[in-house]
Amino acid sequence: MHIKTIGVEEYLNIWEHDATWDIAQSTIASLTMAEILELDGKQGETFYEQLNREKMNYGWIEGSADFKQEVAKLYRNVDPDNVLQMNGGTGANLNAIMALVEPGDHVVAEYPTYQPLYDLPAALGAEVEHWQIHEEDGWQPRLDELKKLVRPDTKLICVNNASNPLGTLITTDVMEEIVEIARSVGAWVLCDEVFFPLEDADTCTSIIDLYDKGVCTNSVSKDYSVPAARCGWTVSNKELADRMRVLRDYTMICSGVFNDALATYVLRNREAIVERNLSIIRKNRAITQEWIDSEPRVSWVPPKGVSVSYIRLDIPEDDEKFCLDLLRDEGVLLVPGSRFDLPRGARLGYCAPEATLREGLKRLSGYLRKFD
Repeated sequence: MHIKTIGVEEYLNIWEHDATWDIAQSTIASLTMAEILELDGKQGETFYEQLNREKMNYGWIEGSADFKQEVAKLYRNVDPDNVLQMNGGTGANLNAIMALVEPGDHVVAEYPTYQPLYDLPAALGAEVEHWQIHEEDGWQPRLDELKKLVRPDTKLICVNNASNPLGTLITTDVMEEIVEIARSVGAWVLCDEVFFPLEDADTCTSIIDLYDKGVCTNSVSKDYSVPAARCGWTVSNKELADRMRVLRDYTMICSGVFNDALATYVLRNREAIVERNLSIIRKNRAITQEWIDSEPRVSWVPPKGVSVSYIRLDIPEDDEKFCLDLLRDEGVLLVPGSRFDLPRGARLGYCAPEATLREGLKRLSGYLRKFD
């Protein structure tokens, strides 16, 4: 199987540990373990009560009953048995796509966005067509173009809500139209929802609450600020869940007892995390908007309630060269937009800790002055 390198992951694997001012990450300022233990108001007593009873064996292969129930609460009417624990959102996407795609299948994927959503189906031998997003439309795709791309034999439509790296949303009314297009040809819809909006969340609806042939992927890494747990999930109908059960035995077996307990505890205390993270989103977005308003070489479509964003850079050079020079000279980390097939820009992790964000933006402004 020939599979492309994931551009953003390759870049971060090489360069992120060289950064002093990391404003490239997509997580909402990761929680420390001390902060996590404060969530229950009992210094983590409820977490350790559970964990201390557990043997450090393989644990629940597809996720504990408690984990499945907490995930099911995120949706309207989900059978916990159809929730499968995965190795982060990455593992969730891998298993879902492997379960659905065979050589020769026709797949339509929103593009450009998170690369595995189109390159994984291609690596499995599918014919993949790109459903292009449009900057002039606020980085939105067009439904009339999807209708033209979909064929009677289309197997799968892949979308990302919210978009990584753009931070743009597919609202409920648009998702409902996507579902109707998919239903017209019997296609599945995979929606990567790891950046599902925390702010005005009622403007969007999970694909799993709209379509029986929908599968959603998610994790505790982004909205819940605990990527260290490496716990994600898929939610689907029973037919697809049973297919993915087989694949999980080849790709991961289990997430481990500790990670399951941590993710379950995080989801049980999600209201406190969401309150904390909404505050970070709103404050840091305002800081970034003020900076952009004063920075003639930078623009963006403001992200709506999510932690990931993309800035357009008015620079007379390749964005990868610019970002590497910025890292070398100023210690500031951005991900070049070209790593997402979005050249002349960068992914900005504006939900970094406030001091990091402010200093990173200040140094970025200073560096942009060399083009004046």
